[in-house]
Amino acid sequence: MYKRQFLVSARAGAGADVSVEVADAEGENPPEDRFRLLVRQGGKVVESYEASTRKSVKGYLVNQVRESKLIEVTEQPGAAQSRPERQSVGLVAAPAPGAGVARLDAAEYVGDASARTGFAGLEAIDEITMVAVPDLMSAHRRGDLDAEGVKTVQLAVIAHCEQMGDRVAVLDTPPSMNAQRVRTWRNEDAGFDSRYATVYYPWVKVFDPATGRNTLVPPSGHVAGVWARSDVERGVHKAPANEVIRGAVDLELRLSKGEQDLLNPIGVNCVRAFPGRGIRIWGARTLSSDPAWRYLNVRRLFNYLEESILLGTQWVVFEPNDDRLWSSIRRNVTAFLTEEWRRGALFGRTAEEAFYVKCDRENNPQESIDLGRVVCEIGVAPVKPAEFVVFRLAQFSDSTSLVDE
Repeated sequence: MYKRQFLVSARAGAGADVSVEVADAEGENPPEDRFRLLVRQGGKVVESYEASTRKSVKGYLVNQVRESKLIEVTEQPGAAQSRPERQSVGLVAAPAPGAGVARLDAAEYVGDASARTGFAGLEAIDEITMVAVPDLMSAHRRGDLDAEGVKTVQLAVIAHCEQMGDRVAVLDTPPSMNAQRVRTWRNEDAGFDSRYATVYYPWVKVFDPATGRNTLVPPSGHVAGVWARSDVERGVHKAPANEVIRGAVDLELRLSKGEQDLLNPIGVNCVRAFPGRGIRIWGARTLSSDPAWRYLNVRRLFNYLEESILLGTQWVVFEPNDDRLWSSIRRNVTAFLTEEWRRGALFGRTAEEAFYVKCDRENNPQESIDLGRVVCEIGVAPVKPAEFVVFRLAQFSDSTSLVDE
C-alpha cells in the first residue's frame, strides 16, 4: 500500500481479516498532509488515527501507529511524502512468532556429514569446541518432537563429540520438570554416560525482542556463551562455574541447596539465583561415571592441550626421525606446558611435578622408526575445581583444649 510513500503491513499474530482505510481528516479545510487512517478487523473499526505525512509534526503517521497492535508502518526511503489517496486495502497478517515453523525429525538434526547438513556437517570444521542444540528442547516443548526423538538427537550429539574427540556437548533437560523429576530423567530416561557431555538445569527466562516479552529458553545457548567468556578471561583450565549468566532475567524454577545436592552428584549442573549475586552457573561436571573425567574443565583442558600440541608440532612431519628430532619435540612441548603451568592450568609446585615429556630411544625403537612413526609420551597433572569448600571452626579453652565443630 502507498508504495511511493509508506509501507503498511499487519503485525505478527494480528489475526485474519485486517484492512486499513484512508479517509479525509475531520474538520473544515484540513491541511493537505492530514488524513484519517482507519484500521478494521472483521469489518469493524478497531483503531483510528489522525495522521500526517510530515515528519515535523506530532501526528506523523509512523509515530502515530507505533503502539498499534494490528498494523505497522514503515517509511520508504527517498519517496515523496504526499497524502495518500482515499482507498481501502486488506492486509495479510504475518504469522505469530513460532507459528509456521517447519517440523524437523531427529534425522534432520543429525544430518549428513557428506552433505554438510545437521550437526554432522560440523565434522569438517576443526575449530569447534562445543556443540549445543537449544532448539531441540524448544521443538519438544512445541510438540514437534517426542521424548524418544529428543533422546535420539542427544545421543547423536554425544556420539559426534566422542568421535571428534575435541569438543563437548552442552545438553538441556526437558522443560517443566522439578528437581526430583530431573533426577529420574537423568538416571532412568536418559542414562547418558560420557566424558564429552554435560547437562544444565533449569531453563532460564530472558527477554525476547521478537515478542517484547520475557520467555523461557533452554540454558545451553547461554551456557556456551559463559564457557567462551571464561575461556577468554581465565582459560579453559578454569571451571566455567560460579559465573553470571548475562541476560538472564529469572529461572523457570529457583533451586534450593537441597535440590542442588540431589542433582550435582549425578552430573546435572544447576543454574541458581543468589540474592545480591545474580543468576549463576553452579556446577561443572560431565556426565561421566569415571572419576578421572568428572570435571568439565579437566576434559576441556585435555582437549585444548591435545589440539594445541598437535597443531604446534606439524613441522615434525617428514623430518629425519632421529635424536635431534626427539630433542626438538621435547623442547617445544616442554616450553608450551611450562607456560600453561605458569598460567595455573597444571597442578604442582614445580614444572617437574606438573608434567613430563618423554620422547627418546626408549619409546621410539627401531620398529617404530621403520614404520615412519615418532612417539612422544606426555603426562600432565590438571588442576581440579574447589567444588566443596570446608571450614573447620575451633574453640580454644584456656589456651590448652580444642573443641571442633
